[in-house]
Amino acid sequence: MKKWLFIAAITGATGVMISAFGQHALAGHLEPRLMSAFDTAGRYQLIHAVAIGLAALAGRKWADRAAALFLVGILLFSGSLYALVLTGIRGIGIVTPFGGLALIAGWILLAVAAWKWDEA
Repeated sequence: MKKWLFIAAITGATGVMISAFGQHALAGHLEPRLMSAFDTAGRYQLIHAVAIGLAALAGRKWADRAAALFLVGILLFSGSLYALVLTGIRGIGIVTPFGGLALIAGWILLAVAAWKWDEA
């Protein structure tokens, strides 16, 4: 639990910093489509930082796996969008859907953890 709460806190803090960077340093310098992608990456990172914390507090095997998938999803989904926006390398975008799948799988495993709550 301690590990995932720590990761949730760091992921949340960096999400706020990256989002602030986007709003203060990038706004007005990026075309709207890229700014929207950057905002989406920040929003998903922050939402899933909270999800990691929620999974950590659940303290169950399936919730632990969900937290891991949330982290992988953040790295792949948000990370690929940040990289795409900041580097302009469009090929990076091929990774984004895999991050989305990891995030979805994380939510499903969190649901499994809730379903099996009394079994633990």
